[in-house]
Amino acid sequence: MRGVMGAALFGVTAVGCSGSGGAQSGETGHTTASPQRSASTSAVTQSSGGGQDPWRAWTRDLSGSEGVQVCGATAHQVVCATGADGFVGRSRTDGAVSWTVPAVGSGKNLGLVVDKADERAVTSGGRTLRAANLRTGKTAWSLGLPVDRVYAGFVAAGGIVYALDTWSSFTREANVALGAYRASDGKTLWHRTVDADRYESPAAFDGRVYTTDSSKVTARDGRTGDALATTPSGTKCPHLIAGGHYLACSGIPYTTEDTFPPLQRLDPGDLRPLATAEDSDQKPERSLISADGVLMLFEVSPEDSSVGYWTAYDLNHPRKLWSYYTTSEEAGLVGGRFVTFTPRNDPATRGHMITIDLHAGPHAKGDAAPRMSPAYPETVGSAYPALVLPGGDPDHVVIETMVHHILRSLPLP
Repeated sequence: MRGVMGAALFGVTAVGCSGSGGAQSGETGHTTASPQRSASTSAVTQSSGGGQDPWRAWTRDLSGSEGVQVCGATAHQVVCATGADGFVGRSRTDGAVSWTVPAVGSGKNLGLVVDKADERAVTSGGRTLRAANLRTGKTAWSLGLPVDRVYAGFVAAGGIVYALDTWSSFTREANVALGAYRASDGKTLWHRTVDADRYESPAAFDGRVYTTDSSKVTARDGRTGDALATTPSGTKCPHLIAGGHYLACSGIPYTTEDTFPPLQRLDPGDLRPLATAEDSDQKPERSLISADGVLMLFEVSPEDSSVGYWTAYDLNHPRKLWSYYTTSEEAGLVGGRFVTFTPRNDPATRGHMITIDLHAGPHAKGDAAPRMSPAYPETVGSAYPALVLPGGDPDHVVIETMVHHILRSLPLP
């Protein structure tokens, strides 16, 4: 199952050593202006309200350096990772490039986190962990690792970036460590060896950070790194799911097995298992949790992952709410509704976005009924589209296509 936004690889040499190097802080020298790209932009079609800038329906070609599925957004801009550890900031209104932070590292980009509250975008190129200031469009800080260490997963919450690190060689014992870095300037708050799977990014909320090594989940104080709780013996948690104030466990998509641990909600305080609805026992590919405790889980057959069901589970009153058959694991949550794409194997409806009331489901009537967009070339299954949902604005969405790599701003249905 893919993590909600920002999986990356991270590293540290030994307990007691910083391993991450010193943070190079400051907002100088790493930002260049970029010319506006050619693009089609229509007149303003809708106002976002609430004092936000109006938005326009627009289409923009992405450069070859801008990675695939490494874009995030705020109410005002879309940010994409470039190269190993660079950034491009674009206007939400028309998609034009407003600032760039060129990549300085080499290798594959490993993910992006856009942290609206702290005005930071964070990305990693393996040995580097970098942050850009969303307000100024300049480098906020940069961390570097020794040649034998890499970042393995990171998340941002409450003014802190939490990042896992491990040896770069897969032939060595993992030796995973977790570090906490102040989002404003990259200062190391703490760093220590932990029991964690190198492939599973940490989860963080409400002043705590959580890691799993598949057989045990550990909760730590976000400010000190002190362990506060672990799951009881026998709890299986290959993948952590976090959203709102909820924490749950599921299986992982990259296993070769045909059976999977059941969906399990955990108490975020003491990590004891809580009553949880029975899942379908199928392979979990992706998950989301709403602020009011509806968990959306995309489940597929182990023999055929090209189609599946997005299933809604109520975590507060343990029960399955509804399912929606489709061919895309791309989805988002906005305005109390679930957003995804119609199945590419249905000639009557393919090429549309659809929004579904989180509680009422796809068969609801009236105001809660599903809403479908017009068909767009960018939303057909052959374009392998991804959603970039701007924060604080329920009226529009940005589509990123994989084949002809573009961004397009569209109204939400």
